[in-house]
Amino acid sequence: MTDLLVTPQLVQLAQACGVATHYWGQSGEQIEIAAETLHAVLGSLGHDTSSPAALSASLEHVRTCDWRRMLPAFTVGVQGQDRRLWVHVTHGDPVNVWIEAEDGFRTDLAQMAYWVEPVEIDGVLIGEASFTISGDLPIGYYTVHAISGARTSTAAMAMTPARLHSEAITGNRQWGFMEQLYATRSRDSWGLGDLHDCASVATWSAKELGAGFLLINPLHAAAPTKPMAPSPYLPVSRRFSNPMYLRIEDIPEFTEAKNKTRKRIEKLAKPLREMNTSTDLLDRDAVWASKRVALEMLFSEGLTKKRAHLFAQYCQGEGQGLVNFAVWSTLCDVYGSNGDTWPSMYQSSSSSAVQQFAGEHQMQVQFHMWMQFVFDEQLATTQSSAKVAGMAIGIMHDLAVGVHPQGSDAWSLRTVLAQNIGVGAPPDMYNQLGQNWHQPPWHPVALAEAGYLPYRDLLRTVMRHAGGLRIDHVLGLFRMWWVPSGMQANMGTFVRFDFEAMIGLLVLEAQRAGVVVIGEDLGTVEPWVQEVLRDRGILGTSVLWFENGDGGEVLAPEHWRHEVLASVTVHDLPPTAGFLRDEHVRIRHELGLLARPVEDERADAQAQREAWACILRERGWLAIDGEATIDAELDAMAVALHRALGSSPARLLGISLPDVMGDRRAQNQPGTDQEYPNWRVPMTDATGQVTLIEDLQARTAEVRVFVDALK
Repeated sequence: MTDLLVTPQLVQLAQACGVATHYWGQSGEQIEIAAETLHAVLGSLGHDTSSPAALSASLEHVRTCDWRRMLPAFTVGVQGQDRRLWVHVTHGDPVNVWIEAEDGFRTDLAQMAYWVEPVEIDGVLIGEASFTISGDLPIGYYTVHAISGARTSTAAMAMTPARLHSEAITGNRQWGFMEQLYATRSRDSWGLGDLHDCASVATWSAKELGAGFLLINPLHAAAPTKPMAPSPYLPVSRRFSNPMYLRIEDIPEFTEAKNKTRKRIEKLAKPLREMNTSTDLLDRDAVWASKRVALEMLFSEGLTKKRAHLFAQYCQGEGQGLVNFAVWSTLCDVYGSNGDTWPSMYQSSSSSAVQQFAGEHQMQVQFHMWMQFVFDEQLATTQSSAKVAGMAIGIMHDLAVGVHPQGSDAWSLRTVLAQNIGVGAPPDMYNQLGQNWHQPPWHPVALAEAGYLPYRDLLRTVMRHAGGLRIDHVLGLFRMWWVPSGMQANMGTFVRFDFEAMIGLLVLEAQRAGVVVIGEDLGTVEPWVQEVLRDRGILGTSVLWFENGDGGEVLAPEHWRHEVLASVTVHDLPPTAGFLRDEHVRIRHELGLLARPVEDERADAQAQREAWACILRERGWLAIDGEATIDAELDAMAVALHRALGSSPARLLGISLPDVMGDRRAQNQPGTDQEYPNWRVPMTDATGQVTLIEDLQARTAEVRVFVDALK
C-alpha cells in the first residue's frame, strides 16, 4: 500500500460494504474519514485494498457475491408483510422452493412475476427467480430449501413480529430502581452484592413502594482468574454469567453438603462479610477467591441423582456453546486469562489439541459448566421472587455492547467477529476524545453466513429469566463505531449492520420470552433510527441531563418522548447529588479528559443547573427558601428533578438507587481504565457512610420521598 488517499475506488468499496466515508459530528459539522482508517476497516472485513488492482477486484467480488449463491445467507420476514425471496440459478432453468418450520411443517412458495436482468458470472448467465414469503406465517425460525436440477441449497430464515407486545407495560406506568448489584450489599453478602441481594431489593421495593421492575448491571462472565476485570461492560462472554454473583448458601449442593463442609464455607464467608460495612473500594479478587474455593468444595462432594439429571438437561440445552465457555475457563485456570500467552495449539477453539485438553481436564470443565447451571437456577429464583412480590416486569437485565478481545466469546466465536478492531464511540460532549471499548464487533457478513445463530443464542440465554432487557448502545444494532487497532478513538468510522435482521431477531426472541426491551439510544441518533425502534415496540431511553432542544436549551419534561425508560441520571454520570455539585466536571478535569478550559465546563454546568432550577420553580416543584443552605437547596433540587421526571410522558421511570441515599461518587468515568476506580465504589449515603440493603429498608420513609415525587 503506497498511497493513502481517499480515492473514488476506495469510496465505492467502502460504501458497498456499509463503511462510512464521513459522519456528522456533535456540532453538526461533516467529518471526513481518513484513508488510513478506511483501509484498515475494509481489511478487517476481508477485502484487499493494497493496490488499485486489488481494490477493483474487491469491489467486483462485493458486487457479484450474491449472484454467486443460490439463496440469501439469511432471510428475515415481518408478520403482516409479504416478502420477495430471490433465488439464483442458471438463466432459464426451473427451480422449486419451499420452507420448513421448526416442527417440520413444509410450505411451498409461489413464484412471482418479477423480472430481474440476468448477470454473467464466470462465463455463465445467472438468472434471478423471485418467490413470495407470506406475511401470514407464524413467528419463528424456518429453513429455506431450493432445488434446480442437480443443484440444491438451504438457508436459514426467521419470521419476526411486526411489533413487540408486552402485557407488563400495557396498563399503568411502571417505575423501578436502577442499581449496580455488586455495590448493593446486605449484612449476609460476601463483600459484594449477589443474586440473593437482588431478590431482596426487588421484593422490598415491590411490596413496600410499588416498584414494577429492578434494573441491574450486566451479569456477564468475567475471566475466572486474578485480577478479575471490574467492568461489567467488558465481559469475556455475554451469553454466560459471572459466578461471583452467586449466593453460596442458596445452592442446593450447600444444603446437601456435609456439616464439616458448611462450617469451612462459613469460615470463608466471615471475613468477607466484615467488608460489607467498609467504605474501601470493592475487592472482587478477594470475594471470588473465597467463593471459588467454596464452590469447588460443594462440587467435589457430588450431586444427588435428581440434581445430576437437572444438570445434564441444562448442559444438553446449552450445547457446544457451554462446552466452549467451560473449556476456555479451564484453559484460563491452567495458563492464565491472556490467550496470547497460551501454547499456539490452543489458539483455536476447534483444534484437536483443545479437544484433547478438554478430555484431560474433564472434571474441571464440568465444574465450570456446573457453576453456570446453578447460576441459571438462581436467576430463575430471583425473577420469580420479583414477580411474586408484585412486580409487573421484574428483573431488568442489561446487555453489554461487546466482549473482551481475549475472552471466551472472542476465542470461540472468532469466525463471526471482526479482527483487529475495537468498537467505541466518536467524540461527544461528555467524552470529547472519543471512546474505544476495545471490543471486537460482529462481522456483518460472517454473522449472516452463520444464520445469526451466535446472536440468537445470546438473546435466548440472557432473556430466559428476565422480565426486561436493556440493550446498551442499541445503535450498535444499526451501526458501530469501529476503531482499528493502534489508532486513537477519534480515528474510527461507522460500519452498518443489517438492522432489519438484528432488530427483527431481537423482537422475535423477546416476544417468545415475554420480555420488555429498552434500547439505550443516547447520543447522536438519526430520527429514523428511533422511529424504527418505536415501531417495533422497543422502548428508547431518556436521561434528564441529556434532554435538550434543537438549540441546545433544556427541554421541559412534557416534551420528552413517550415510548422510553426515563431517568434523571445514568451509570456513566455521578449520582444526582454529585452531578448537582459538578462532580462530573471535577473528575474529568483532574483526569485530563477535557478538550476545553475547565472554566467553560463549569459555566455550562451552572447554566444547565440554573435552567432546570428555573423550570422546577415555575412548575411549583422546587420551593424558594432564602434561609436554606446550599447543600439543602441541592438536596431539595434532587427530589424536585424526580418530580419533573414524573411529569414526563415516559412509559417507564427509573430511579437510581444511590440517589435516594444522597450518594455522590460516580461508579464509572468513561474514557478511563485505571485512572478512576470504575465499578468498584460501594454505595454510601450523603455522609459517606456505607449503605446496606437493611439500611434502605429501615429508611423506607426517606426513600418514599423520591418515589412519591414521581406521582
